[in-house]
Amino acid sequence: MNPKNRLFIGIAVLLLGVGMLAYRGIYVTKEETVLKVGTLDVKARTQERVPLPPALSWVLVASGAILVLSGALARKA
Repeated sequence: MNPKNRLFIGIAVLLLGVGMLAYRGIYVTKEETVLKVGTLDVKARTQERVPLPPALSWVLVASGAILVLSGALARKA
């Protein structure tokens, strides 16, 4: 892998891991029909939080840091 590519991929993975640590979950909105009478549809929206595992976030941060360091060191050599 090209050191420049490794550096950019490492930065992207590192930022993704930090973002996951900051947000700790994503929200999903579900819409379902509660009542249907003729042409009248009554719908309800519910919002659920899907938690993101912190262990996965830390793995992404660590692997991103390793990729950044190895890419930076390979560019110097």
